[in-house]
Amino acid sequence: MPVLRIEGNEFRLGGEPFRIISGGLHYFRVHPDQWQDRLRKARLLGLNTVDTYVPWNLHQPRPDTFRTDGGLDLPAFLALAQAEGLHVLLRPGPYICAEWEGGGLPSWLLATPGIRLRTTDPRYQAAVDGYLDRLLPLVTPHLATNGGPVLAVQVENEYGAYGQDPAHLTHLEARLRQGGVDVPLFTCDQPADLARGSLPGVLSTVNFGSRPAQGLAALREHQPDGPLMCTEFWNGWFDRWGGVHVVRDAAGAAADLDELLAAGASVNLYMFHGGTNFGFTNGANDKHTYRPTITSYDYDAPLDEAGDITPKYLAFRDVLARHTSVPDTPLPEPSKKLNLLGVELTANAPLLGSAGRLGEAVTGPRPLTMEELGQDFGFVLYETALPEPGPTLLHFTSVGDRAQVFLDGVPAGVLERELHESALAVTVPAGGATLAVLVENQGRVNYGQGIHDRKGLTGTVTANGTELTGWRSRPLPLDDLSGLAFTTGGPQPVGPAFHRGVFEVERPADAFLDLTGWTKGNAWINGFALGRYWSRGPQRRLYVPGPALRPGANELVVLELHATARAVVDLRDTADLGPTEE
Repeated sequence: MPVLRIEGNEFRLGGEPFRIISGGLHYFRVHPDQWQDRLRKARLLGLNTVDTYVPWNLHQPRPDTFRTDGGLDLPAFLALAQAEGLHVLLRPGPYICAEWEGGGLPSWLLATPGIRLRTTDPRYQAAVDGYLDRLLPLVTPHLATNGGPVLAVQVENEYGAYGQDPAHLTHLEARLRQGGVDVPLFTCDQPADLARGSLPGVLSTVNFGSRPAQGLAALREHQPDGPLMCTEFWNGWFDRWGGVHVVRDAAGAAADLDELLAAGASVNLYMFHGGTNFGFTNGANDKHTYRPTITSYDYDAPLDEAGDITPKYLAFRDVLARHTSVPDTPLPEPSKKLNLLGVELTANAPLLGSAGRLGEAVTGPRPLTMEELGQDFGFVLYETALPEPGPTLLHFTSVGDRAQVFLDGVPAGVLERELHESALAVTVPAGGATLAVLVENQGRVNYGQGIHDRKGLTGTVTANGTELTGWRSRPLPLDDLSGLAFTTGGPQPVGPAFHRGVFEVERPADAFLDLTGWTKGNAWINGFALGRYWSRGPQRRLYVPGPALRPGANELVVLELHATARAVVDLRDTADLGPTEE
């Protein structure tokens, strides 16, 4: 494919003036069997490019492991984009934000006490170098200079909003160049952060969601020469648990897009297609209060979570048709959906009683954090003895992020980081009791200094002022549920439990798992982790990709952390992301 050049105030491709009209499409938020469909719809919108981050934490879950299998096959995604006639903007981080767990930084970094992320801390830089040493050989064959689709590569991400360490950015630029990246590099920042996040000799671009004239003017003031580009035109937004479903009016977003393009700027729609935070991959924000992001990353994007065309897609297509050529191919209809009601989950397995099948406990004088246990996602079960009977005030120095407390297996209360809760009163029976604390990582913070976000019991626990010792810390990553022993016919278990059911499907198709009547937990279909649900909302149904289903029998497992009136769910043919803001 032709190579992108920067000449004066414009991009040139193959010697001709070129405008980048791109859309965000994160391969790791879309089932790989659906990549081709989403890429085709990007081209039909009128895009000539797609943009994707690279999640370091999924590709390198441990320092000695690097994964490119299944939904992490980045080279396959790049090849599909090229086959569809699309260019690619590649954003490898190492930090990506993206409302993604930890901003894409692997949790094992936080096992190093005092590490300073996103700086010139030599411990961090050594880890980054190891990541790039593994990633770049996979990427360089797909650069435009080697006949591939990747036009340009980003250096870090919105660094101006985080720190002011030019040497950190310079190091990343040098490592990319040493690793064979010979296409243009760029940075992106919000208007007020451009100076702190930029690098001499590297193209600066700007991020905004409205007032294009002001955003582009700020970019031009900062960078007198070079193409104007908005790398993140925020055409929607993300949702948090306990909030509302945020939407952006299609007409207003289209008008801002029109103004941006009329100014001659290049653009990347953030997002074209948001996708889903499958499993435990959602991030969180913490601006004095911890706020975890929901499972859906629909983002009110032009292509919805199931990959269907929305009114915003049509409005944007009309705008693009005024500024570039748009394919006249008829647009596809919405995909077929399943509507299967009354799926019964007749078998169950209590989580506390099954813990030994899910992870090995580590003993020690204090609770170990999730990172010290070498664990990325999921839960940690902590146990110790409460020998003194009578009224007891338990105090937790720090909980990351939600702790369910049990005495001899009986629920005694919940502590939530989001609510700044740290103490719980219990009564210890005669003879003492076993204290169990089940802590859920609800998503590491993905923005700001809060990314130094360790999980589990991250401080001391006291009982009536005396520090508790002699702990068993058991990691429960829940990445393999095959060892669970389900039983049927008995009463519903008290406390956290897995519920299992089997349902028949004649022809697999997309669906939305409706968990009305359930409280909080996670769901898996045929071992594919759909994500978290929570009656707190706003999201009320989890997206089920059709490729996760199979003809015939399908297994559904739901981990309910509290209680459900009846172990029945529905597979619906429409999404429900909850009430929208006024």
